[in-house]
Amino acid sequence: MSASQRQAEKLLGRLEWTVIRRLDGLLQGDYRTLFRGFGLDFADLREYQPYDDVRHIDWNVTARTQVPHVRIYNEDRDVTAWFLLDLSPSVDFGSDQVTKRQMLTEFTAVLARLLTRQGNKVGAILFNGQSDFIIPPHTGRRHVLHLLDKVFANPRLLRSPQTDLNAFIGRALSVMKRRSICFIVSDFISKPGWESGLFQLSQRHEGIAVRLLDPLDMALPDVGLLLFQDAETGEQLFVDTVDKRFRRRFVAAAAQNEEAVMDAFANAGLDVLELSTTDDLVDAVLRFANMRKVQSRLGGGNGLPAMAGT
Repeated sequence: MSASQRQAEKLLGRLEWTVIRRLDGLLQGDYRTLFRGFGLDFADLREYQPYDDVRHIDWNVTARTQVPHVRIYNEDRDVTAWFLLDLSPSVDFGSDQVTKRQMLTEFTAVLARLLTRQGNKVGAILFNGQSDFIIPPHTGRRHVLHLLDKVFANPRLLRSPQTDLNAFIGRALSVMKRRSICFIVSDFISKPGWESGLFQLSQRHEGIAVRLLDPLDMALPDVGLLLFQDAETGEQLFVDTVDKRFRRRFVAAAAQNEEAVMDAFANAGLDVLELSTTDDLVDAVLRFANMRKVQSRLGGGNGLPAMAGT
């Protein structure tokens, strides 16, 4: 057994005991709120309720009875999920003991295992800024271990060309033939233009942006002179964090970037889960479950993203 395989087995075993076991109790097995199927079969009619999706109104029955009625569907429980994993150098950052990459790996392990335990298939596309690796969809615990093994075995690059998420999403779209749930797990630090890729993905699949964050992404503490290094280009710069004006400019630039990123998610109509290096993983998945419940009450979405923040 290789070192990466041992890491995968150790991580999944720990998460099954400490996270998935807790989620079983908290969610009480109601994983349909997390993973809705895409196949729909007509089941019945009932009177319209205020929370119903107007797209499900049966206008012929409504006209005949003079009372609004909606069609009820049984969902196909089979789901295919893809994890688009950004393993570029910037996700190796963490201001404390936990890195963005660690949160990416653990979140993917938990969600993939929850899916496969229900008989659903999961696949993944790993992108490290230079190349990508495709893991075709399959089910079962061994497959999740295989996926994690490839994540651990993916080299952590000291530097690489600037991440191009638009190109990565484009390649992913050429691979994902069947309509699927797509988790784009990234810090969304990329060349400009990735917004159009997200929009294209949302037209063909059910996209969920899992945005990796660290507290230092939004604010700098006053800790004196620091050496900053661009994780992808290797460029280094000394910064005096004592300078209040510099810290204010940093916060303003971070806020401007935050607004641009959230606008991109909104324009694409994607659900958004913000996943911080300070987050408890159980809490993060529960936020995701609550977000899905909101979307379910809205009838699968209204073109605006649901937001689950830190």
